[in-house]
Amino acid sequence: MRWIDAYFYQPTFFQKILSFLLLPISLLYAIGSLVRLKVGRFYDFEMPIISVGNLVAGGSGKTPFIIEVARQYDKVAVVSRGYKRRSKGLVVVSQWGEIKVSQDQAGDEPYLIAKELKNASVIVCKDRIQAIKEAKSMGAKIIFLDDGFRFAFKKLNIILRPLLQPYFPFCLPSGIYRELPLFYKNADILVQEGKDYVREVKIESPTSRMLLLTAIANPSRLDAFLPKGVVGKVTLNDHSTFESAFLESKMREFNATSLLVTSKDEVKLLEKGFCLSVMRLKLNIHSDILDTITQYIESYNLTKEQ
Repeated sequence: MRWIDAYFYQPTFFQKILSFLLLPISLLYAIGSLVRLKVGRFYDFEMPIISVGNLVAGGSGKTPFIIEVARQYDKVAVVSRGYKRRSKGLVVVSQWGEIKVSQDQAGDEPYLIAKELKNASVIVCKDRIQAIKEAKSMGAKIIFLDDGFRFAFKKLNIILRPLLQPYFPFCLPSGIYRELPLFYKNADILVQEGKDYVREVKIESPTSRMLLLTAIANPSRLDAFLPKGVVGKVTLNDHSTFESAFLESKMREFNATSLLVTSKDEVKLLEKGFCLSVMRLKLNIHSDILDTITQYIESYNLTKEQ
């Protein structure tokens, strides 16, 4: 486990001391997040908006959750910030399944969503209001808002609670929470991993000697899904770019026959010529959760028609 992951999830004695020393900064962060939630102007876009978010920084399954749910509807738009993308302003990543830009312009997760959802448009923009208006102008009837908990929009608030819980219930930097844990009670639908959804991983194109390469948050969560034949691990910071020379040297070091990667990391490697084994993740979501989302969409549309 990396130092930063141990700090948040399995801290040593000295990491616990550091966490408590940083509590004054965490308190300021928590106050800032609370103020942001309370003072934002309220917007009603007069269409179904489903926000899928989490309270912790890092992977909780937002992207596969959006993919799994959004594929069931027509005229869907997914709106995201596009974290770490090499572009600015509003960018239409895909329009009804047709991808318009490269992965580095879209960002890792939006590009993956665009690849997976042929029934949807994907828009990235720091200004979510502008992005939603653009989606409406493109003909979207349903919006899935990636990480939209903190926005004061009329929406269905879905919060994912991952199986692995942080050691301390503190905000950054003493803990990994971006919002206070007490805000779990503000969810319209609280989705608990292991109860309301489970992860299913299948390995595509496995080889005899696979080198795990990952640039995701908390990569230790992949350990439960690793197949036989993994000869080593290369874990980089979330959203890191991959340098071909570095990867070639690592493959020689471990005598690897392929790189084992997640779908999120795959999109950054498609043009680099490496042999890839891919961990295909699917979320099996409880039918009650899916039914509640559908009921929200249908009742919202019924209300608007009356």
